[in-house]
Amino acid sequence: MADEIHKPSRDEAESAVRTLLRWAGEDPTREGLLDTPRRVVDAYGDWFSGYGTCAKTYLERTFEEVAGYDEMIVLRDIEFESHCEHHMAPIIGRAHVGYLPNGKVVGISKLARVVDSFARRFQVQEKMTAQVAEVIQRVLQPRGVGVVIEASHECMTTRGVHKRGVSMTTSTMLGAFREDARTRGEFLQFIRSGPPAR
Repeated sequence: MADEIHKPSRDEAESAVRTLLRWAGEDPTREGLLDTPRRVVDAYGDWFSGYGTCAKTYLERTFEEVAGYDEMIVLRDIEFESHCEHHMAPIIGRAHVGYLPNGKVVGISKLARVVDSFARRFQVQEKMTAQVAEVIQRVLQPRGVGVVIEASHECMTTRGVHKRGVSMTTSTMLGAFREDARTRGEFLQFIRSGPPAR
């Protein structure tokens, strides 16, 4: 869908930043703001680089020589930065991703890349949580997937109700993580304090 939209030129993007500066009451020709449009456009290129990636491709290279390993794999505390699609304000958080392999595993850095691929777009936390879980389920076809995201939303802390110290938690559980309370409980224990005692 994003590739169907006309992408403005860099000059158009920088001009839009100058317009916003003027709208805020500033003078974009002031010395301190002369390079701001360039810097903002560079920052957008970094913050929204997820539009140029495909999360699915990160999961396509898998490993099957795992000596029959079929227990839960959990990657905790994947830090990410995203932006709220309603106010374009930062969302800062951590994702926890777990899955039950079904004969193949993926390099753990690829799970972090999947999170970044979706985070580096305009987002709604609920949607991002579902997107991460669904692409892992679709590509790896494990016995189950669990994703929990905890994040603070600057659209709530720096505007509107101005409430600091508030975080939001969302989760998506698929397969065994949804159907089996023990599997779900083990995953939640992993992300809270590490592997449960045996």
